[in-house]
Amino acid sequence: MSLGFDYNEDQLSLQRTVRKFTENEIVPVRHDYDESEEFPWPEVRKMQDLGIACMNAPEKYNGMSFGHVTLCMVVEEICKGCLGIAITPLVNMLASEPVIYGGTEEQQEWWFPGICSEGQLAAYAVTEPGAGSDVANISTTAKKDGDYYILNGTKCFITNARHASKYTVLATLDKSKKHRGQCFFMLDRNWEGISIGKSEHKMGMRCSDTSELILDNVKVHKKFRIGEEGDGFKLAMTAFNASRPFIAAASVGVANGAFEVARDYAKQRLAFGRPIADFQAIQFILADMAMEIEAARLLWQKAAWQLDNHQMAAHLSAICKCYAADMAMKVTTDAVQVLGGYGFCRDYPVEKMMRDAKILQIFEGTSQIQRTIIAKNVLG
Repeated sequence: MSLGFDYNEDQLSLQRTVRKFTENEIVPVRHDYDESEEFPWPEVRKMQDLGIACMNAPEKYNGMSFGHVTLCMVVEEICKGCLGIAITPLVNMLASEPVIYGGTEEQQEWWFPGICSEGQLAAYAVTEPGAGSDVANISTTAKKDGDYYILNGTKCFITNARHASKYTVLATLDKSKKHRGQCFFMLDRNWEGISIGKSEHKMGMRCSDTSELILDNVKVHKKFRIGEEGDGFKLAMTAFNASRPFIAAASVGVANGAFEVARDYAKQRLAFGRPIADFQAIQFILADMAMEIEAARLLWQKAAWQLDNHQMAAHLSAICKCYAADMAMKVTTDAVQVLGGYGFCRDYPVEKMMRDAKILQIFEGTSQIQRTIIAKNVLG
């Protein structure tokens, strides 16, 4: 299959729909949600009505019948409006990856209808206080007890945790085996022993919920174990490889939103009797922003294309996530610089975009972890 850069009419129609939705429904309320730090349930419901609930779900569960390229295109558009609001359906997608890649038909039947059609949210519970980037070192335990497993542990920095109805949780059967002793489980919020700990007050993505998930002797039947015993780490890495282009696309969306604000401001702001866009110093900043955004978009497009063509995308997924996240941080910082004092004030959206962009270098593998992955591939 050849690699092209033109979206077909169905993709363009979807892009127009999502772009209009973002401009009309997300942009007008993003400032208020950032200030209040309230979870954006009304906007989440509107995204669900639009079909942006769990876009990577199988088509029979009302997922989008498009590949990764199209899904990343949608992600870029909604994140251009507000990363904090847009992250909720993205986490539904990440939490569903282990079920997609390792789940049985019966497990998918349990997982997807509620999320795709009933308005439920999902959360992906891997990170712990002592194991973030080092996934192999998680401490949450799963003790075998007949046909059941007993789960104990605390997960932290879990997006959607407080509002989720379902969780995919990574636990270890035998910590001495490191990554070879891990398993994924599907959990329901209403099961005994599941509770939510503290919520984090964050620098960016303020309206997105980030909380602890506490597991206290949670009894899980073996039918809710995803894959075989020992498959957990492999499924986690497969999920990350598939989701990192989404984070790259989100990074491009955030950066592009900041770029457009800076560009338009530069055309209007007068200094020494001329628009500041007339000055080469500003032109060069805007030119660099445009180049870096375009390069990052091309990277996620190629990584997503590889996934759609069933090629090994681990290397390029790490590259596109790392480059795009670092780019978003730089571009949003430059946007603040172009706006000067106004850029530092909350009346303009670029200071929020700069705060939001920082998390893109941290979650789903830090930029340093991505460089480690890339180096290992480069060195063979």
